[in-house]
Amino acid sequence: MSKKVAVVMGSDSDLDTMRPCVHRLQSFGIPAEVRVISAHRTPAAAEQFASQAKDNGFGVIIAAAGKAAHLAGVLAAYTTLPVIGVPIKTSMMGGLDSLLSMVQMPKGIPVACVAVDGADNAAILAAQMLALSDPDLAGKLAQFKADMAAEVAEKDRTIGDKL
Repeated sequence: MSKKVAVVMGSDSDLDTMRPCVHRLQSFGIPAEVRVISAHRTPAAAEQFASQAKDNGFGVIIAAAGKAAHLAGVLAAYTTLPVIGVPIKTSMMGGLDSLLSMVQMPKGIPVACVAVDGADNAAILAAQMLALSDPDLAGKLAQFKADMAAEVAEKDRTIGDKL
């Protein structure tokens, strides 16, 4: 059985963006716990959650935030678990501000980061990390990749019919 994945959002307004992440984790049979914790409004809760995450059965933390998107970095500061950041698209800079807040981490506090609104890829990356020590999950990922390849091959085969 895989470890749990924490899906932490800075605001409940991020839920629609993160829903595909939770669904993808579920499709791989990975238990996910979804939380709303703000790096700025509830920093003590962020510290407590991250510092206890490993002991609470988590293997990876996925952190989604927009604007001053420091949630992933704050969580990473308090844990040795891998943290994957999902920058949320914003109205001001289209998510570039969020992206830069996540990838420009100081030495020693790494945060992996996916594309703006890349929730599905965050789940896949988390699954790949957990699959390093879970052969059953590794098999599910291999099948997932094979299914994607078959889908593209089918589209290639039928593209001429659409012209």
